[in-house]
Amino acid sequence: MITFSYLLIEKIVIMLEKGIGLLFFLKKPKNYKTGPKDVYLRITVDGVPKELSCRRKWEHSRWNPHSGRATGLKEDAKEINAYLDTLQTKAYECKRIWNLW
Repeated sequence: MITFSYLLIEKIVIMLEKGIGLLFFLKKPKNYKTGPKDVYLRITVDGVPKELSCRRKWEHSRWNPHSGRATGLKEDAKEINAYLDTLQTKAYECKRIWNLW
């Protein structure tokens, strides 16, 4: 997780200036037939989008595309939502720190 955090920080620091938008979504892998899809984070800064893999997979039937989060009250849904919240917090923390310099 530490390596991913540094990669995330590295990519965000390059782009941060004014506005930032974050979106978690499911993306089909190549040659996809059935099963879980990859969870991705799209970071948009000043209209420039970048996509990063969250290194997690999730079922499409248990995903809310409007909120960008897993649905349900099961432990696995709570875990992935907590992980996505952590990524979101780190992205906004990078923006906050970068804007102070």
